Amino acid sequence: MPYGLIDNDLARIVDVLAMNGRVEQAVLFGSRAKGTHKPGSDVDIALKGADLTLNDLLALSVALDELWIPLRVDLLLYNRIDEPALLDHIDRVGKNLMLR
Repeated sequence: MPYGLIDNDLARIVDVLAMNGRVEQAVLFGSRAKGTHKPGSDVDIALKGADLTLNDLLALSVALDELWIPLRVDLLLYNRIDEPALLDHIDRVGKNLMLR
C-alpha cells in the first residue's frame, strides 16, 4: 500500500488526473508523502501544468469525488500557491504520482 493507499485507489486517482491533458505532473505531498499519515488522513496533491485553470481543478475534484474513495483528495494548482513554505515542502518531500 504505497503512501497508505490501496493500490487500486491510487491507480484510479492517477487515471482521473491523467484524463486531463493539461496536467503535466501530479505530486503527492503532506503526511502521506512523509509517511506520517493516519488512517483517515487526506490525500494532498499538487498539480503542475502551464495551462491548468481553476476550471480544470474543479472538474478534476468532481471526478475524484465520484470515485467513492473513502478518503478526501485535496488538489492544488502548483503555479497558484503563494506560500513559500508550502512550495518548499512540496519540492522537498513531494512524491511524483504522474509525470508526462
